[in-house]
Amino acid sequence: MKYSVLELAKIVDAEIVGKPDACITQLFYDSRCIIAPQDGVFFAISGIHDGHSFIEEAYAKSIRIFVCRHIPIFHEDAVYLIVQDPLQALQKWAAFHRDQFSFPTIGITGSNGKTIVKEWLYQCIWEEYNIVRSPKSFNSQIGLPVSILQSGEENTLGIFEVGISQPGEILKQEKMLHPTYGVLTNVLSAHSEYFQNKEEQISEKIKLFKNSPVIIYPAEEKIKAQINSNYGDRKLISFGLKNADIELIDSQITSSGRELKIKVFDKLLTLSIAFTDEASVQNILCLVAILNELQFDFKFIKEKFSQLQSVSMRLEIIKGLNNNVIINDSFNSDYKSLEIALNFLSLQNKPKKALILSDILQSHTPVKELYHNISKLVNSFIVDNLFLIGDNIKEYQHLFTAQPQLFSSQQEITEFLDTHPVRDTAILIKGARKFSLEKIASHLEMQTHDTILEVDLHALMTNVNYFKSLLKPETKIIGMVKASSYGLGSFEVAEVLQYYHIDYLAVAYADEGALLREKGIYLPIMVMNPEISSYDSVIDNSLEPEIYSFRVLEKFIRKIKEKSISEKYPIHIKIDTGMHRLGFLPEEVEELALKLKNNPFVEVKSVFSHFAASDMPEQEEDFTRLQAKRLRSSYEIIIVILGYKPLLHISNSPGIINYPEYQFDAVRLGIGMYGYIENDKAFKKLENVATLKTVISNIHILDTGETIGYGRRFKAQRKSSIATLPIGYADGIRRMVGNEKGYVTVSGKKAPIVGTVCMDMLMIDVTDIPCKEGDSVVILGENPGLKEYAEWCETIPYEILTSISPRVKRIYYRE
Repeated sequence: MKYSVLELAKIVDAEIVGKPDACITQLFYDSRCIIAPQDGVFFAISGIHDGHSFIEEAYAKSIRIFVCRHIPIFHEDAVYLIVQDPLQALQKWAAFHRDQFSFPTIGITGSNGKTIVKEWLYQCIWEEYNIVRSPKSFNSQIGLPVSILQSGEENTLGIFEVGISQPGEILKQEKMLHPTYGVLTNVLSAHSEYFQNKEEQISEKIKLFKNSPVIIYPAEEKIKAQINSNYGDRKLISFGLKNADIELIDSQITSSGRELKIKVFDKLLTLSIAFTDEASVQNILCLVAILNELQFDFKFIKEKFSQLQSVSMRLEIIKGLNNNVIINDSFNSDYKSLEIALNFLSLQNKPKKALILSDILQSHTPVKELYHNISKLVNSFIVDNLFLIGDNIKEYQHLFTAQPQLFSSQQEITEFLDTHPVRDTAILIKGARKFSLEKIASHLEMQTHDTILEVDLHALMTNVNYFKSLLKPETKIIGMVKASSYGLGSFEVAEVLQYYHIDYLAVAYADEGALLREKGIYLPIMVMNPEISSYDSVIDNSLEPEIYSFRVLEKFIRKIKEKSISEKYPIHIKIDTGMHRLGFLPEEVEELALKLKNNPFVEVKSVFSHFAASDMPEQEEDFTRLQAKRLRSSYEIIIVILGYKPLLHISNSPGIINYPEYQFDAVRLGIGMYGYIENDKAFKKLENVATLKTVISNIHILDTGETIGYGRRFKAQRKSSIATLPIGYADGIRRMVGNEKGYVTVSGKKAPIVGTVCMDMLMIDVTDIPCKEGDSVVILGENPGLKEYAEWCETIPYEILTSISPRVKRIYYRE
C-alpha cells in the first residue's frame, strides 16, 4: 500500500487542509497501536469513542496525516483530509484499492466458523497461491477495509471474512470486496434487535454474493430456498448432512479424531481429521466444497486435512512463573499477525518485554526481504530479551537491534529458560507450528491444572460498549472490579478497562486497590468498604474511600492530618436511601454538608447510593423510584451547601436497563459487563465472558445395574459409557448439581452429571456422545449458561462466578 496524500484525497473526495506533499504507507485508526509510525495516516473514526478525541495523541506519536470530520487543533506540520465520515472514506479507499487488482477473492460470511474456515483454507493452499487474507478475525466495517488494503501486486488469491451486526452493512462490505467465490458457513438463530428472525439474517448475509459467480452454502432448507430464489443463475454448491452436493455419509470417532466419508457430487472421499466436535465437521464439509471447486484432487485434500492444526483466533494471556505474563500466539505465523501481537506486547504493564520468535514459514516473500521486514518491525518496539529459533532467522540475527539468543528447537530454549529464568517480564511467544512453541508456553505457566477458566476480554468490552450505547455521551462508567472482578481476575479485567478508557474503577477493600496500583493501574479507584485499619493503604496508594458515617469521616480526616497531606483528598459520600447497609441517612445530610463545607482536608468527588431492587421492576418500581428521589433530594442539599457539584450516581447494571432516567452523572457497571443481566431482551445482546472447561480423564463402561461414586447414588439402567472429569467441589462445582440435576457439554451435546460430585472429580454419562479421553468439556459457559447453572444451585450468578476456586487456571483472551 503506497499512496500520496493527493491520491487519497481524490479517492475519498476530501478537502485538504495543510501541505499535501506526503506519502502514505501505513494506516492507523487506534492511537494506542501507533508505534514508530512511518508515513502513517490516522482515520478519526467515531464509534463508542469519537476518534477525533485521539487526534492529538496520534500527533504526539508522530502521525502527521489525518482523515477527519473537523480539526480539533491545527498543526502547521500536519495535513488534514476533511470528509463527512472517516469510516466511509476508509471503505471507499478499500473499494478503490481492491479494484486495482484482478486476482480472485473468496468472501466468507456466516454466524460462526468464518475464521476457522479461512485459516484452515490458508493452511491447505498457502503454497499454491500467494494469499492475502484477513488477519485473525478482522471482519467488521473497519476490519474488512483494513484487510483489503494489505493487497498487493504479488497476490494471486484473497481470502476475506465478512461479519455484520445489523441490516445494510453487508452491502457496504460487498461494494468493497465483490468476492469471486461467496461462502456461507452457517446461519444460527438471531440474537439481535436488528433481525426479527433467521430468515432476515439469511437474506442479509447472502447479499454479499450479489456479484459472485460461485456460491457455496449449507444445505439447510431455509438457506437453500433463499439462495435458489436470488441466485439460481449462479454456480451453486451445497454442503451438509443430507441432500447436499458435498454430503457427509458416515462419521466415526477414532483414537486420533474422526474418520469421515463424504460424497463429493458423484464420488466418495474418505479422510481423517484430528477433531471430534460437530462444528469442525461442518467446517470441514465447507472446506471440501471450496477446495473441490478450486480444482484440488482428493489426494491433495486428504493429505492436507490430515495435517490441519487447531486455530486460535485470540491471543492467550496466562499467568507465568516468576511474576511473568505469557502471551501465547504460537498458533499464527505471518508478518501481519506478528505486528498485531507486538502491539499487544507493548501495552503490557511489565518492567521488561521478551519475544520468542521462530522462522516464519508460510510466506511467499523472498527470505531476505521477509527477515529484513521482520527485523525492522521488531526493532520498532522495545524488546529487552529476544530469543530466535530456526535456521533461517539465525542468518539474519545481525539485523535485530536487541542482541538475540539463538536456538535450534523448542526444547533448547525451554532448557535455557530453566537455567536462565526471566522475571517480571511480558513474554510473547510467536512462530510456526513446526517448532511446537505452545510447549514453551505450557512450561512457563504458573498453573498446569487441566481445568481452566477462559475469560474473553473482547466479549467483556463488547458488553461494556453495549451498556455505554444506552447512556448519554457525558455519563461516566465506574467499572466494578471488586472480588477479583467477580472471580475473573482483578488486574486482567482492570487493565483492559483502563486500555479502553473506562472512567473509574471500584473495589470493595483497600487491599484490592493496592494490588491494582502495584500492577500499574493508574485509573481513579473508589474503595466501597474501606476499613479504618486500611486508611494508610488507601492514602499511600491514592485510592478514594467511600465515607458512610460521621465516625468514618472523622477517622479519615484524622489520618490525613497525620500524613500531612497538602491537597484536598478525594472522597465519596454514601447515602442510605433504603438498602440499610451503609450510608448517611437523608436527615443527616445537612449536618454532613456543613461539616464538609470549606473543609481543607477532603473534597467530595461523588455522592451516591445503591438500588436495592432495580432488577425487579414489576414488584419494586415504586421503592426504586423512592430511592432515586431520596438520593436526588440529599444531593441538592449537599451541592447548595458545598458550592460545587460532585458526580451523582445510583444505577447498577439492571438500573441502567430498567431505569435509564436515573443514570445521572455516572453508573456503576458490574455483572452486566461480565455477561449477565436479569432482563431477557438485554441479556440476548450480551456476550459470554467466562467459560469453565476441563477434559475427559477417563472413560469406562458400566454394565446394567452397576453404580457410580459415593453413596452409590447412580445406578446404570443400561450399558453405559461414563467419563470422569478432573473437577469437583474444591474447584467451585456445587454438589447439588450431581445426580443428573445438571449437565455439561461434550462435542456440542449435553452429558448429564451422574452420581455424587467429589472434591476433585465428577462423572458424566456419555453413552450417546462420540468422544474420547482428552476431549474438551464445557462445564459452564454458553451451554449451560450462567443463569441456568445458578438455578440448579438455587442461588444467583454472582455467587457462581465468585465461587470458582483460585486453583482453577485463568486464561485470558484478547482479539
